[in-house]
Amino acid sequence: MHLLLVEDDTMIGRTVARALRADHYVLDWVEDGDSALSALVTNNYDLMLLDLGLPKRDGLTVLAQARQFKLKLPVLIVTARDALEDRVAGLDAGADDYLIKPFDLDELLARIRALLRRSQGRAEPLLRHGRVSLDPARRAVCLDESPVSLSAKEFTLLQVLIARPSVVLTREQLQEALYGWNDEIESNTIEVYIHGLRRKLGSDYIQTLRGVGYRLAAG
Repeated sequence: MHLLLVEDDTMIGRTVARALRADHYVLDWVEDGDSALSALVTNNYDLMLLDLGLPKRDGLTVLAQARQFKLKLPVLIVTARDALEDRVAGLDAGADDYLIKPFDLDELLARIRALLRRSQGRAEPLLRHGRVSLDPARRAVCLDESPVSLSAKEFTLLQVLIARPSVVLTREQLQEALYGWNDEIESNTIEVYIHGLRRKLGSDYIQTLRGVGYRLAAG
């Protein structure tokens, strides 16, 4: 899953970025409102973590303009502003959740998982398709209830596919989900991870639609 962190406090930004990447999220981090809007209109993100007190353009303006652009990604405001009127203003401007600094990283990760579930139109914590189940919180995958060991990239790729099992995802969409701005991408990297998943989950579990992309086989 590809997240955007908008945070101008270097210490907080580094701490959050380290925690998110350790949890195998793909993360881009910007430190002002103008850069946030530029990132939003040039990339597809699954969720944005947004501070309010930003240089150049404040967080509420970023949020309002993102919603004016019809961007539907979930937005979690993460800020030190704890007044009731600030929380109300943030939620009314289009935020999906509001977390006050200082916060516990485990709570932050749990809120991210909850928002991603909601954005995918599901309430159950586990993702299931056919004989495969995926637990985002424990980062565990099972085939017929037996654990399957996946690499971090294989897990992320499977999570993206299983969240929208009937949707055909292009190679470019999968690359965006797996890699951030500064990551090097080899030409056949998606095919390598698809091959690994097929070897571990079944050769027919992921379908290739030549010239279009990939999707999961009918469950």
